[in-house]
Amino acid sequence: MIVALLPTLSLRVKANRSASDNSSSHENNGHRKIAPDLENSVNDAVSKGKGNQVASVIIQLADDKAGMSDSDLQGKITHGNGRLKNRFNTMGLASAELPLSRIAELMDDNDFAYISPDRPVAAYGHVETTVAAAQEDGRSEVTGFSSLNGTGVGIAVLDSGIDDTHNLIKASTGRPAIVYSKTYTGIAANRDYYGHGTHVASMLMGSPGFKSDYYGGIAYESKIISLGVLDANGMGTSSNVVAALDWCVANKATYNIRLINMSLGTPAQDSYKTDPLCLAARRAYNAGIVVVAAAGNRGKTSTGQKIYGGIDSPGIEPSVITVGAVNTFGTDSRSDDKVTTYSSRGPTRGYTTDSAGVQHYDDFIKPDLVAPGNKLIGAISPSSVGKTNSLITKNPSLKVGTGTTTDQMMYLSGTSMAAPVVTGAAAMMLEANPSLTPGLVKAILMYTAQPLRNTNTLEQGAGELNVEGAVRIASWVKTDAATYATGTSMLTNWDESSQANYISSLGERIDWGRAVITDYCFLYGSALMTKWQGMYAQSKILADGTSVSSGVIVRSTTLVSSMVSNTSGPVTTTGVLLSDGTLFTNGVLLSDGVLLSDGVLLGDGVLIGDGVLVSDGVLVSDGVLVSDGVLVGDYSRGDNTAAMKPAP
Repeated sequence: MIVALLPTLSLRVKANRSASDNSSSHENNGHRKIAPDLENSVNDAVSKGKGNQVASVIIQLADDKAGMSDSDLQGKITHGNGRLKNRFNTMGLASAELPLSRIAELMDDNDFAYISPDRPVAAYGHVETTVAAAQEDGRSEVTGFSSLNGTGVGIAVLDSGIDDTHNLIKASTGRPAIVYSKTYTGIAANRDYYGHGTHVASMLMGSPGFKSDYYGGIAYESKIISLGVLDANGMGTSSNVVAALDWCVANKATYNIRLINMSLGTPAQDSYKTDPLCLAARRAYNAGIVVVAAAGNRGKTSTGQKIYGGIDSPGIEPSVITVGAVNTFGTDSRSDDKVTTYSSRGPTRGYTTDSAGVQHYDDFIKPDLVAPGNKLIGAISPSSVGKTNSLITKNPSLKVGTGTTTDQMMYLSGTSMAAPVVTGAAAMMLEANPSLTPGLVKAILMYTAQPLRNTNTLEQGAGELNVEGAVRIASWVKTDAATYATGTSMLTNWDESSQANYISSLGERIDWGRAVITDYCFLYGSALMTKWQGMYAQSKILADGTSVSSGVIVRSTTLVSSMVSNTSGPVTTTGVLLSDGTLFTNGVLLSDGVLLSDGVLLGDGVLIGDGVLVSDGVLVSDGVLVSDGVLVGDYSRGDNTAAMKPAP
């Protein structure tokens, strides 16, 4: 199931497996065809004579079988005494119910590439000015536009639904708001009995006509598609999310869906290569849709100790823009901004298991960037008021001020709140220049982000969102740039002084980080923006720009121009010898400490290795056990600091 992570959080940790853990030979290209947690459930049930217990699973079809007819697929499932629940045609995935004892039969079928559980997914729990999207800065940046606000851009919000009766949400003249609503949980269309989706949507598209624009959203004139995948308890299933992503791909042209926002997630179990949420997100990306996901709220233990390796799925997927949360302390100024204590840190810890039972971790740098997400005020869903399981009923202290039901507001905190801020920024970019590919949108957002001091790469990614800078570069990209060869000039305007911007409403200069993350390192240099890079092409991802060869990170000569440099953190399987003589085996040294922009060190030499203590925190999985059910702070209330002020 998918569960909202407000206000509680469960951490799951995987211990090392050895070859003796399982003697089955079900493999695909040397890797297991079944998710480890599902395999454990199967073995346990069979050993106890409970093989008839039914499990909900997601099945990945082999690449050459994606076009299998429904009747053939149905026949294979029913042959195993199972039931085909749904078919996600654009994804190559299907959901089914099967007796645990019959799952092995599907593993033996070459038509199926991977089987995983239908896991839980959860919601996580002054904005325009502080991210430089306000009228006098980002909105009026582009020549020919009096104001950028997401006009015409379709954004699918996968959440607990959106209540369109709230005055901050509902449509108005020239503002379409919600243009389509669909539910996968049985909740009525345009209603939100939990309250999370309505709050998230208000960050994205809150009306400037409400309370004198005090709670205005980033892309308030975008076309919102509400896809309800979480129920009245803030819970759902991975198959709900896959179904919604499948719908987005199939209906992309009808609603001009250019963006998907997922302020939800589930603990990463599988590698992104086999995780069904990641596979579905990648297919949406390949269809030309920018996918934004919350990083998760797994940044610390119940005692406040930092945790590394807590990025949730689908945020572990390389093509997804994964967003962490910043605490603005309620001020418009960015000089005091810090990453929240609970925001999930990298690296990604999804893994594959080879035939010898050895786990191979992805260990990618995430999040990609961070945005405001602590104690932000947004709409209370009118349809959630008085509901037993709604956020505001359980947490009445979150309510802000008084007013009629359709005017009421509340505080929420989490990477869930940060994700739609980034989604809104991307909508402004796509309004300014609809020709941008998803990869280029992601690259521009990272390149123009502002690195935060005293914060490492695994906490902030490329830095804090800078809407004005991102919109400016987006508007300079030539509309036919995607047809260019790598290294061809792609901008209509540029000078080296462009790599910073002054925010008049703040009286502050924002220096850009000028770097783009590609899995294990940063690429840097102004050519990332002045020249077309092949890794920006449709169906390519930024991670394609680099690879590891003989323990060294190298650039692709066809996808990255020669004027771009990369940080050269060595990767080794034989161990990294640190200056104090300590040897860490299977360690990955992320970045070589390249000094970027205003003196902030991106990639401070943090060493990531199985079971290794990272900086002042602990690494989730591999030797550090964090038990299920740990309460890691009350994320609905966020970090206990100064907060966004209510409207006067």
